[in-house]
Amino acid sequence: MAITLTDSAANRVKTFLANRGKGIGLRLGIKTSGCSGLAYVLEFVDQLNDDDQVFEHQGVKVIVDSKSLVYLDGTQLDFVKEGLNEGFKFSNPNVKDQCGCGESFNV
Repeated sequence: MAITLTDSAANRVKTFLANRGKGIGLRLGIKTSGCSGLAYVLEFVDQLNDDDQVFEHQGVKVIVDSKSLVYLDGTQLDFVKEGLNEGFKFSNPNVKDQCGCGESFNV
């Protein structure tokens, strides 16, 4: 099982953590939401939980709890700029369908 980051995403997370002044990494998880059922959640992590899995790229830790990992295994996290918009992009091989706005998905 694995979660990967592109160099662009790793650099962006490093910047966020440096600006924040604390934190050991970024949590990637899922929550029930939206018209397709599941949505991604990103948040800073200051302390690991017992069921966390840690994946690392360029010194950046991505932390995923065991329940979310089932839905996220193989996901690549990227940071992209498209015109005036910028943000994290998820390439998740487990997604079967997603809503039209791209905010939620199902597996």
